[in-house]
Amino acid sequence: MATLLLELSMTRIFSVVFYYHFAFLAISIALFGLGAGGVFSYVVAARPGGMFQKLGFLSAVNAVVPLITLIFILTRGTELSNTTLAAVYFLSALPFFIAGAIVSLAISETIERIDKVYFFDLLGAAGGCLLLIPLLNTFGGPNTVIAAAILFAVGSAVWYNLAGARQMRAAAVALALILVVLVVANAKSPFIDVKYAKGQTLDNEVFVKWNSFSRIAVAKDRESGQLQVVIDADASTGIANFDFANLSEGEKKDLTLQGPAFPYRMRPGAKTLIIGPGGGWDVSRALATGSKDITGVEINPIIATTVMRERFLEFSRGLYKRPEIRIVEEDGRAFIRRSPEKYQVLQATLVDTWASTAAGAFALSENNLYTTDAFYDYLSHLTDDGVLAITRWGFEPPRESVRLLTLARDALGRLGEKDYGRHVMVVREGSTQGWGARDTVLIARKPFTEIDVERAKLIVAEAKLEVVYLPGTTKDNPFVKVLTLPDLKDYISSYPFDISTVDDNRPFFFYTVQPRDLWTFLTSPEGKSADYKINKAVPLLFSLVGISLVATIVILALPPMLLGTRLPREKGVLQFLLYFFCIGVGYILIQVALIQKFVLFLGHPTYALTVIIFSMLVFSGLGSFLSRKLVGENDKKLCGALGLVSLFVLLLALSAAPVTSALVGLPLAAKMAITTLMIAPAAFFMGMPFPQGLSRLERFHKPSVRWAWSLNAASSVLGSAGAIFLAIYLGLRETLLVGGLLYLGALVVIQRTSRYLRTT
Repeated sequence: MATLLLELSMTRIFSVVFYYHFAFLAISIALFGLGAGGVFSYVVAARPGGMFQKLGFLSAVNAVVPLITLIFILTRGTELSNTTLAAVYFLSALPFFIAGAIVSLAISETIERIDKVYFFDLLGAAGGCLLLIPLLNTFGGPNTVIAAAILFAVGSAVWYNLAGARQMRAAAVALALILVVLVVANAKSPFIDVKYAKGQTLDNEVFVKWNSFSRIAVAKDRESGQLQVVIDADASTGIANFDFANLSEGEKKDLTLQGPAFPYRMRPGAKTLIIGPGGGWDVSRALATGSKDITGVEINPIIATTVMRERFLEFSRGLYKRPEIRIVEEDGRAFIRRSPEKYQVLQATLVDTWASTAAGAFALSENNLYTTDAFYDYLSHLTDDGVLAITRWGFEPPRESVRLLTLARDALGRLGEKDYGRHVMVVREGSTQGWGARDTVLIARKPFTEIDVERAKLIVAEAKLEVVYLPGTTKDNPFVKVLTLPDLKDYISSYPFDISTVDDNRPFFFYTVQPRDLWTFLTSPEGKSADYKINKAVPLLFSLVGISLVATIVILALPPMLLGTRLPREKGVLQFLLYFFCIGVGYILIQVALIQKFVLFLGHPTYALTVIIFSMLVFSGLGSFLSRKLVGENDKKLCGALGLVSLFVLLLALSAAPVTSALVGLPLAAKMAITTLMIAPAAFFMGMPFPQGLSRLERFHKPSVRWAWSLNAASSVLGSAGAIFLAIYLGLRETLLVGGLLYLGALVVIQRTSRYLRTT
């Protein structure tokens, strides 16, 4: 429980203090530490002293180490250098290293009942998953890390109690109580808190609150004095502050002449749906142009309720409590899919938070908003005169904004529309130099009329916007080509950036590096431009894979270095060790893909994280608990369990999308139950291979158990990076299938080594 709580809370800390890509690194660090600690446990076991005493001491040490790690991370006031990154990696891995030693010692002492011990291990992890959300919501990220330290102290008291060491037990209880007091004091007056983030000092914040997928702060802009909602100390949205009965000329221009106001000038008084309204600027634009029916779908309850309807209600002049406005706290896509209504304007302005969920990087809450399937949903919910308006950053050559048009072509084609050029308008505000302009793309459900085009020209002239594309334009630019070329395949493949379509199976809209240019991008970074920031995930992903490979080598090198153990030479042992590699990588691949795949169905990344991880841990734990009874020493039954994992994963890969699409309108409780039922069969059988493999190896070749620990942990490190790599370049469904194939690989290993197992 303590270990999983620490791991997931560290992903939130990493996302805020560094960049969201580093959040996934926290998972790699945790798995690396656990694997190395598993090997180190053999050193601890060889030292004199009672086992319970050793476990009590290690647990007590691990009640202090996370606090040291946390303080070190929170006091990094500058951008990460390689030296600092190495220090962060090492110190962050240390508590997991100790936790790995604790778990490994406990299991090695009870190997004859590994099925039950593994069950309670997974059950505790599931409890940690459930604790994460209320702790983050109530106490924030740093205090949640301290809460994990409290659990380690409680564990120390339990071990010392079993050892009969009363004084040490009392000391462990006292340590736990001191940490509880620390959490309470830090919650009231934060002194262990985020003071620096992404190389900047956070000294202008007037309000801060955490949840499981963001840290929301309200800060005063140093120049204008206006209040900004800041997400994970990076992305921001201003809090709208307008008296609509007495708008000044400057305010009218801000609300009616900027790029994101273009759709409201085209459709004044429109019935409007706004995805990600944030601080209310788009809502204000709709109001200023006469809209009387406005729905805002905001995924973050801290922004929608705590900031806009509670703490800063007066500053926003009660904007979100006006009778014309309805605010819904939900994922935009999930709301659209279950909504029976149609709208004249459906808008999303720069909706991306740069924040990761606790599931790790690339699991962005908004990535399902920019796919061909999303655009089909949006256009299907427009009236005949309705427009979809999306504002993205504009560059030269264009990336995100022109990619929107490839998505639009696909969605319009599915709706039976073929004259794509008559459905689109693109206007630009600002310069493409530096951090980019703002491109507002309008996509109409039915072709724009000549009257619409003439109206657009007048609006653009008045607002001093740049025309990038209008129906009938004679310009020659990428937007024209994407909309008019009969076949885009060759054009897309030769374009400097990846502007190909992305769908719900591969929803990575923001990553625009062409696969052929990966090496150039990795070796020639473009400094601190916005484009590099967006695509920074690419080199970091490869760096993560590299770090994972190094971590794998280190873990595998530890047994001979620390224990003087050489790779076993007995027949079948090396082959059997591949079994642990297969199930280690397979489990992680399946889990990461399922979390991403069910975000849209459950309507929130928090729900996907909780339901998927909790369900997998609980049902895997049940599978472990019953594995001795259902599988035992029968290799054919173990092969059957592995085969069933592959079968159920295949069924999940094939059925997840159609089932969730059909049932998206059900109440949340029903969707959670359906998700659990869909995952349960595969998760149940996924809990059997590890304990049964370990017990077989204990009988087959006892010295190799430590190698199994190392290999399983190392493969998990590799799999955590590999899952995202596969998802970006193949897709989520394919990632699931690869995970299922790895369980078939484990089945083959059992079949090939069973004759050796029978001779022992």
